[in-house]
Amino acid sequence: MPSGGHLEEVERSDAIWTVPNALSVLRLLLIPVFIWLLLVEESAGWAFVVLFVSGWTDWLDGKLARWLGQSSKLGALLDPAADRLYVIIIPICFGIREFVPWWLIGLIIARDVLLFATVPFLKSRGITALPTLYIGKAATFALMSSFPWLLAGQIDGVIGTIAFPFGWAFLLWGVGLYLWTLVLYWVQTIQVVRKVPRASVTA
Repeated sequence: MPSGGHLEEVERSDAIWTVPNALSVLRLLLIPVFIWLLLVEESAGWAFVVLFVSGWTDWLDGKLARWLGQSSKLGALLDPAADRLYVIIIPICFGIREFVPWWLIGLIIARDVLLFATVPFLKSRGITALPTLYIGKAATFALMSSFPWLLAGQIDGVIGTIAFPFGWAFLLWGVGLYLWTLVLYWVQTIQVVRKVPRASVTA
């Protein structure tokens, strides 16, 4: 168990104007576009296109950051922030359109709230974040994959009939993994509190 600091050390630059950062900003800008298309225009087809583009840029920005050597501190904030916003805002929009029941949406939001509650305990030990779990990445992947499938499931015809069960399969898988990661992160937090001394406070 590390004695303090961030548990994952990755060499990142202070660069702001990078291609991966631009893609992350694009993903953030697509959020209001998605909301407008789904809730105002009620166009599941175009909302699906927006999700497809955002998913593609999410994959691409990580690849480019490694290929171009453009990993940055700003990117380390923007990418997960975009993921969290998509994971919360999209289910809420689906709930408003009655694509997904509110109790399931509540589980997703409650998980993030309870995970955020670990922050004060970690900071008291001088730790800014827990190491990312592979199962957590799998949970996010499953949830993000479920959204376009669920949208496609609202399209009349063969496409909707095929896509609908895939969307629900990914969604239930993702929510299950999402809740399990909450348990794992809290277990790690408790271990940190028990084994790592309090960080000294300097004036």
